[in-house]
Amino acid sequence: MYNIQTLNKISDKGLKLFGQGYNLDDNHSDPDAILVRSTKMHDMEFGDSLMAIARAGAGTNNIPIDECTEKGIVVFNTPGANANAVKELVVAGLLLSSRKITSGMEWVQSLDGGQDVAKSIEKAKSQFAGPELAGKTIGVIGLGAIGVMVANAAYSLGMDVIGYDPYISVHAAFGVSRHINYTESIDEVLSCADYISIHVPLMDDTAKMFNKEVFAKVKPGLRLLNFSRAGLVDNEDVKEAIDKGQVSYYVTDFPTEDLLGNDRIIAIPHLGASTPESEENCAVMAVNQTKDYLENGNIVNSVNFPHCEMAWNTNWRIAIMHKNVPKMVSQITSALAKEHINIMDMMNKSAGDWAYTIIDTSTKIACEALPELEKIDGIIRMRFFSK
Repeated sequence: MYNIQTLNKISDKGLKLFGQGYNLDDNHSDPDAILVRSTKMHDMEFGDSLMAIARAGAGTNNIPIDECTEKGIVVFNTPGANANAVKELVVAGLLLSSRKITSGMEWVQSLDGGQDVAKSIEKAKSQFAGPELAGKTIGVIGLGAIGVMVANAAYSLGMDVIGYDPYISVHAAFGVSRHINYTESIDEVLSCADYISIHVPLMDDTAKMFNKEVFAKVKPGLRLLNFSRAGLVDNEDVKEAIDKGQVSYYVTDFPTEDLLGNDRIIAIPHLGASTPESEENCAVMAVNQTKDYLENGNIVNSVNFPHCEMAWNTNWRIAIMHKNVPKMVSQITSALAKEHINIMDMMNKSAGDWAYTIIDTSTKIACEALPELEKIDGIIRMRFFSK
């Protein structure tokens, strides 16, 4: 029986997939796995039983990744599960930044009902005119699950699309329409784009990547959209860029106090993934990944350990988390050989300083083999499985 703790409301469409063998409770004191959305976990204490944390969403800033890694706790996220929801809001952002829709609606609501509203509108509507999207150029920075969908949607609206992503994956590349132009130079995007939509993760290398130096290179009048993370844009610099005419509008899904009160900043209250479909998709993906890890030892969509999944070849399996150092695998296999345990299949994957090894054996691993494995320096966690 696995104990599962939920820290936020998780869609029942996902939770019901746990089925028998799982005990769900939001008050478990020492769970085997935790499902979370927005709860900040940096001050939480994790028990020895905790094996996995699954974030029902893409970002994991609310989870202490380094601490989890040191303790052998796999942290999952659900990339792509909310991609369509975010894409649709980006399309809305493109229109909001162009057609002065919100300001026009607010003006209509301010009219005195005693006057001829239709006549007033006809006289004043020109002040809310704005450009069409068709024929304009949009730069999509980051071609992951969301960026690819945004690029394809923008093309379908008649826009010229130029994509930039120095880390584009083969999987993402296959999803990009052949009509999308790709460049390896972000300066090319900056110089020609009428719109730029940001879709990269927030890391040390990307923090405040849109700053005064970048705004000095953009095509004047740029409309900038940020539906990825607040810290990717320097708020003070974007306000200065608006004052200088470098940026005409900034659309963000991450409002902060210093962005309020500027009619050139369209602040949306973090609605990117706020659809019932998105919440269901994230919950289903988080649960399936958690179950696969707990039951089979497979790791899919982890942010701190390598992707490593292997079909069962026997009835017995050992999964080992360890440091990515020379001779680690040979030490593990030698320890098993010493106990006359035959390896039927094996997979080893690494990511940075950490690695993960799955081994299917011909026989059940006896307790006698454990001391040989446990004395190997660099092993963080071992788990044993049987079908």
